[in-house]
Amino acid sequence: MIRLPVHIAHRALHDRRDGRPENSRAAIRAALDRGYAIEIDIQPASDGVAMVFHDAVLDRLTDATGPVAGHTADDLGRTRLRGGADGIPTLAEVLAMVDGAVPLLIEVKDQDGEMGPNVGPLEDAVIDALHGYGGEVAVMSFNPHAVAHLAERAPDLPRGLTTSAFDPAHWPELGAATRDRLRAMPDLDRVGAQFISHEAAALDMPEVARVRATGRSILCWTVRSATAEATALRIADGVTFEGYLP
Repeated sequence: MIRLPVHIAHRALHDRRDGRPENSRAAIRAALDRGYAIEIDIQPASDGVAMVFHDAVLDRLTDATGPVAGHTADDLGRTRLRGGADGIPTLAEVLAMVDGAVPLLIEVKDQDGEMGPNVGPLEDAVIDALHGYGGEVAVMSFNPHAVAHLAERAPDLPRGLTTSAFDPAHWPELGAATRDRLRAMPDLDRVGAQFISHEAAALDMPEVARVRATGRSILCWTVRSATAEATALRIADGVTFEGYLP
């Protein structure tokens, strides 16, 4: 089981004003320098390589446009992150950088579109990249099918579910039935989740209390101030933070 820390740098210790875009090599180095655990996100390149990048499209974070999955890993590596000096790193590159120095929390982004069963290739790419990695690492996803696939392929890999209140205003791409189901968190036992990482603003949901009663750990996302951290830690065991230094 991974040692789930109290403070986890969200998309690494990023600050674009200081040349450290989210999920960048510079942000990874900054988190390592301060000894913070690191959360990163994974999207697929067109050739199946696991890339460390949050969005499904390039537009917000780079000067390029279109889906991440429409470009090869080499192309993405040459696509400079806005506000930084480097391109998009692969998961393998980030693992080599971290090299077990701090715990690493990997969120596999949904590729189905409706949090459904159309999963597998990206999860397999993550498992392949992790082969032989000796550091503390855990994986998670909003999509329970993704976590179930990870459990089947790598049963010893610590894993959890990323969870939320699934407010329709924030999740318009999901149908109401899907939002209701995910909000109820019925898949914890099925996927062997050892923790959840829950929306910080919704930690008072009764479902979170039920998760705690099972003995599972509670992380949360995203905390942006020391005041918000203190509030979150009344319920959560750890916070994924950005925008301040704990």
